[in-house]
Amino acid sequence: MNNEAALSLDIGIGGMTCASCVARVERALKKVPGVAQATVNLATESARVQLTEAAPAGVEAGVSGAVNMEARLRRAVRDAGYEPRAADTLMDAAEVSRWSGFAPIAWGLALSMPLVLPMLGDALGFHWMLPALWQFLLATPVQFVLGARFYKAAWSAVKNFSGNMDLLVAIGTTAGWALSVWLWLSAEPGAMVHLYFEGSALVVTLVLLGKWLEAGAKRQTTSAIRALHALRPELAHLVGPDGEVDVPADEVLVGDVLVVKPGERFAADGVLQEGHTQVDESMLTGEALPVAKQAGSLLTAGSINGDGRVRMQVRAVGADTTLSHIIRLVEDAQAAKAPIQRLVDQVSAVFVPVVLGIALLTLLGWWLTGHPFELALINAVAVLVIACPCALGLATPAAIMAGTGVAAQYGILIKDAEALERAHQIDTVVLDKTGTLTVGRPKLADMACVLGQPPDELLQRAASLQSGSEHPLARAVLAAAREKGLTLLAVSEASAVPGRGMQGQVEGRQLLLGSLRWMEELHVDQTELAAPAAAWQARGLTVSALAERVQVNGADTVLLRALLGFGDQPKPAAKQALAALRARGLRLLMLSGDNRGAAEAMARQLGLHPEHGEVMAEVLPGDKAAQVLRLKEGGHTVLMVGDGVNDAPALAAADVGMAMANPEGGGTDVAMHAAGMTLMRGDPLLVAAALDISARTVRKIRQNLFWAFAYNVAGIPLAALGFLNPVFAGAAMALSSVSVMANALLLKRWKP
Repeated sequence: MNNEAALSLDIGIGGMTCASCVARVERALKKVPGVAQATVNLATESARVQLTEAAPAGVEAGVSGAVNMEARLRRAVRDAGYEPRAADTLMDAAEVSRWSGFAPIAWGLALSMPLVLPMLGDALGFHWMLPALWQFLLATPVQFVLGARFYKAAWSAVKNFSGNMDLLVAIGTTAGWALSVWLWLSAEPGAMVHLYFEGSALVVTLVLLGKWLEAGAKRQTTSAIRALHALRPELAHLVGPDGEVDVPADEVLVGDVLVVKPGERFAADGVLQEGHTQVDESMLTGEALPVAKQAGSLLTAGSINGDGRVRMQVRAVGADTTLSHIIRLVEDAQAAKAPIQRLVDQVSAVFVPVVLGIALLTLLGWWLTGHPFELALINAVAVLVIACPCALGLATPAAIMAGTGVAAQYGILIKDAEALERAHQIDTVVLDKTGTLTVGRPKLADMACVLGQPPDELLQRAASLQSGSEHPLARAVLAAAREKGLTLLAVSEASAVPGRGMQGQVEGRQLLLGSLRWMEELHVDQTELAAPAAAWQARGLTVSALAERVQVNGADTVLLRALLGFGDQPKPAAKQALAALRARGLRLLMLSGDNRGAAEAMARQLGLHPEHGEVMAEVLPGDKAAQVLRLKEGGHTVLMVGDGVNDAPALAAADVGMAMANPEGGGTDVAMHAAGMTLMRGDPLLVAAALDISARTVRKIRQNLFWAFAYNVAGIPLAALGFLNPVFAGAAMALSSVSVMANALLLKRWKP
């Protein structure tokens, strides 16, 4: 069971075989009181159940209520004819082995081949036939022992007034077996009658073989998420009063101090307390090169310590770690249904009854037009066998699992299937400037003071005012003050003015530090420093103003004291990333809160064209979402790329939000929750890569659905017209499922 905000439960389900099974389980779960939505995934053999806010009658609140609810859901699954099991989207080795063991297939082949050999011999000119009794003895164990699972599942379907793949296989092969028995027993003594035992036996064996191959392919689609689970170490070296002691990683608590030896994985998120090392974070971020860490650096659970023995203090454990969030996001994406899946759901709801009707019409059509009953029945059996909707149920989830899994390996987290499908429809990309296209660590590049004002004193006051701020520009001012050896002064009544700056009292002076736009709103005279401001903006610097509120003739007046120019550098790959997006035919827009001069200068460095309207400057943080909505209202499908903290409203407003995790670690959680996609490292090239894997995954979904439908659309008429015998129909049906899985697995070869 997985509990997310007490409104989500995961249930494992065994025994599903096709899209019709998925639809039946979903209907059963949705009937349980308190269920808002249920999504069943055939590829992972699991269900994600969303619960209503209010607990239904008879369900207790809290943990006991959740357990009670899970019991109700498990009972609903069992009543629908399937086997509830522990929520495990990975299909562990024991489960795969139980359903995919080769022994039943080997027995089926051994018993079926003597029945098939006369057919092969006949094609080569050798006419011989096994005695009817031997055919009966070989075919019957295959039909009723190896095929018992089909009868069991078919009976469950019948009891629930629905149909599935197993019902079609059971009816079809039983009809072939029964026809053979009837022909044998009703024949004249000594007569050589053609029987159809080989068809029924071989169909059962081929279906079992197809399911075995399918199960192996399913396991490959979950390899990425199994690899993420494997990153969790079992033991941690806890520093206690008596020295180091090994404890299970699950017992580590926030605040604990751990020793991590060279080559070991970090057991929790935390901060490097002592030592320095190189850390391999490739499975989390996709970044191949080790990352240097020193005291104060953030460490992530699952990453590998390099050559240094270090101490860390734990900041997050268990489900709160970044690794757990990543696993959860990948599992959510793989459990979700793409919008295109609705078509499959609609078809599967009526598919089996329609196929049964076509098979009946085939039987009657051949028989009533004067053909032998046995030929009519064999053609009807071929219709039943080739029509099994296995591939339909696997087409979408197999591609989603493979696509999201390989994307996660390269640091691209796709939160849900809807974002995946929408991403390839994007025509406009809006990118935040600071931290997305630029390094996001500006430095104080220049400072100009009003005549008579001491520069160092003004810098000291500006740094003191911003001492409690985490804004990148504030950190730049503080760094500049530290370089000059300036001590911070006492501050009182400090407060942030959203989208504008900071204000507060420093040694009795009422200071304001913020954007030139704010100064204009306050009617501050900037004439004296207009020249340096214009020059800095032409160089691409971000300009802030330091002002002081004073009394002039008994009235409050704000006077300019200094201007500060901040320089930020484009990310090394930013220009290349924008060129890659432009090559995809996308419209590009840079969104910035900077003044227009600075924003346009940076845009030109990045290869953007301000004269073509590719820059939106002087946009307050609260107005970013409005800009995105304006583009959507203009008929554009918008991708918003930002750092996931102050861009969260815009990320949510876009058709697809793509959050770039902060390289310092801050904002990663916000990024994961605000956007449909998250880039785990600050490489702008991943934006185009994310769009590429999304497009490829959607292409695979469409290819799979095309082939799944094509098998049935082409195969059913051929079988009904007598061009396919049951053996070839069974082989084609098995091949359809395997080909869909194999096509999805081609995504695993993708690299950004």
